[in-house]
Amino acid sequence: MSNRLKTGLILLTIAFLLGCILVQMFTQTLKSEITTLPDGYHNVLIRVPTTFEFCGEQVPLYDEEVKESFDKELYINVFRHSSTSLIIKRSEKFFPIIEQILREEEVPEDMKYIAVIESGLENVRSFAGADGYWQFMEETAKEFDLEISKEVDERFHIEKSTRAACKYLKRSYKKFGNWTLVAASYNRGMGGMNAALRNQNAISYYDVALNNETARYIYRALAFKEIMQHPEKYGFVIPKELRYPPVKYRKIPLDTTINDISALAVKYGMSYKTLKYHNPWLLMNKLTFDKKDLKNKKEYILLVPQNPPMPHSNVLAQESLQMQKMLDSILHEEDTVIDIQDVK
Repeated sequence: MSNRLKTGLILLTIAFLLGCILVQMFTQTLKSEITTLPDGYHNVLIRVPTTFEFCGEQVPLYDEEVKESFDKELYINVFRHSSTSLIIKRSEKFFPIIEQILREEEVPEDMKYIAVIESGLENVRSFAGADGYWQFMEETAKEFDLEISKEVDERFHIEKSTRAACKYLKRSYKKFGNWTLVAASYNRGMGGMNAALRNQNAISYYDVALNNETARYIYRALAFKEIMQHPEKYGFVIPKELRYPPVKYRKIPLDTTINDISALAVKYGMSYKTLKYHNPWLLMNKLTFDKKDLKNKKEYILLVPQNPPMPHSNVLAQESLQMQKMLDSILHEEDTVIDIQDVK
């Protein structure tokens, strides 16, 4: 074998070995990138519970369609991470209020998840005209004794809107005798839900073909119940101190016309914006009582936080005052005063 041939074979062998090494290094790097997760990321394994209840009623998870629908909503809301995290944070503030009212009204506690899927526990407005924590339409809200006017909208009042929701749910329960159907009727309406059952010869939510929104409605409630009862299981590790805490209030009765609510806010040591944040049912900077209201001894309750934050305007005013004092002090110092004669 000639020297040139030997040299060629050696070079080919070296190139082959180098190629193998490079391929192995690339494969290891790629594998590492795929399996190494950033800090704080939770690789969540989602598995539908073997048994589950809603309002004390068994969910028929032996039905594969039911199981898949539950699984779908779990996946959607677990991996909608920022939105679900914020709902968990808000629940620390609002669930105690909602749960107490549900107990007082003898409505199952699981109905709090209806408020979760309706509004995310926020005072939101929908394009359809439904407003507040429980997303009441104006006509329905008035039917269940919520006041709506130019100055007041009690759909944005957490306590009063929850009471109104309880009235609806109890009336629906008298009709259906089943809390799962009651919850579904909150979305579809009592008449719509009743028609669907009658037309399909069914008595269970899980047996009725419905429009897409109502067909998903209960499964969304189930998913949030499972996630919010076991947040760490699904990667939501949110310490108590990072959640939004309940607020301690003084309750101030209002029984006469107030022409400037912002002045009232100043009286209680807060900004108008802060007062509105804690009393979102107030729509304007005034509250009017007519003769009929006064005769009937009508009254509103204003929630005033026990420790409201100092208005930033006050901070700026104090800073401006200090700045003015400093400037005045500088200008009146003898060694800073320049005599015009000296300049000449």
